[in-house]
Amino acid sequence: MFYLLYEYLIRRKLDVTLLPKEICFMLSEADMFADPGRMKKVSQWCMDFPMIERIIFHIASMDLAALEAGLLSLASLENAASVRLSAPSAEMEYGSGPVKILIVLGKSGREEIAEAIAAIVREGVDPATITEETIESHLSYHVNPDFVITTGGSHLTDFLIWQSVYSELFFADVNWCRFRRLDLLRALHDYQSRGRRYGT
Repeated sequence: MFYLLYEYLIRRKLDVTLLPKEICFMLSEADMFADPGRMKKVSQWCMDFPMIERIIFHIASMDLAALEAGLLSLASLENAASVRLSAPSAEMEYGSGPVKILIVLGKSGREEIAEAIAAIVREGVDPATITEETIESHLSYHVNPDFVITTGGSHLTDFLIWQSVYSELFFADVNWCRFRRLDLLRALHDYQSRGRRYGT
């Protein structure tokens, strides 16, 4: 009862106009094996807020098997979300809902930038004409997470190292398998209390 009351009070404090449009969760392989269905739960909690347009999950693993159960649970959201899986051995898209869910397995930000530069070189682009926009247009993921959450006190990976340069970071003190709606609300409350400076 106390938990529900606390959740209600935090939610009442949230200003929906100050919530992130894109939110990214950094997960480990152990997180996925511990609770593969939590991606669906967290996605549903995020979808309670229309302001959140994109949900990104990065799993620091190269093992597609770590995702199988989680993907099956997300299949039931196909009418509410458009899901894209990006993994070394598989690319998949399904669903037609307005909320975009991106699941990325394994790829690091440094690898993504190296691939972008290699593509620019292959195209014979004059180095003097290369801009930030040139690099951004060659990145694998055209996303701009406003908020990055990692659980269990884990260190951040370098995933989306280019795109997340101005992201707000939040380190939850609970493991992914124990991450509750209350923890998401607390994180969102923390996010909206910050004054984003975008590097200035």
